[in-house]
Amino acid sequence: MSVEFARRLRAEQTDAEAKLWTRLRNRQLGGWKFKRQTSKGPYIADFYCAKARLIVELDGGQHGEDANFAHDKKRTTYLNENGQRVIRFWNNEVTDNLDGVLETILHHLEKPPFPNDTDHSLSPSGRGLG
Repeated sequence: MSVEFARRLRAEQTDAEAKLWTRLRNRQLGGWKFKRQTSKGPYIADFYCAKARLIVELDGGQHGEDANFAHDKKRTTYLNENGQRVIRFWNNEVTDNLDGVLETILHHLEKPPFPNDTDHSLSPSGRGLG
C-alpha cells in the first residue's frame, strides 16, 4: 500500500471509524496496540492488533447487500486461513454502543490466537455484537 493511498484512506474514514480509533489508539484498550488501515494480503484491515492477530472491521449498510456480504465472507475466509481473526461491527453499533463494541473487542483480544482458537464464530447476526 502506498503512503499516499494510506493517507487518503485515513483522511476519508467514516465517522464510526474515527470514533472507534479515538478509543483504540495509543494502547487505550487494555494496553493493546492497534494500527489502522493495515495491508493484509490483498485486503486492507480497518483496525489491526498484531499481537492478538485480530482484525476489527466496521461496515456500513452496503455490507448487508448480497454481493458485498459474499465479498466480506470471502475476505474473512482468506484472512482466517492466513492466521488472522476477524470481527465485524456495523457502523451504528459503534455510534450507538461504543462501550459494548470495546468490551467485545477486548473479549476477543484476550482469547488465544489461531491455531489454538477453534471458536471462529461471531454473534448470531455474524457481527461482533448479538
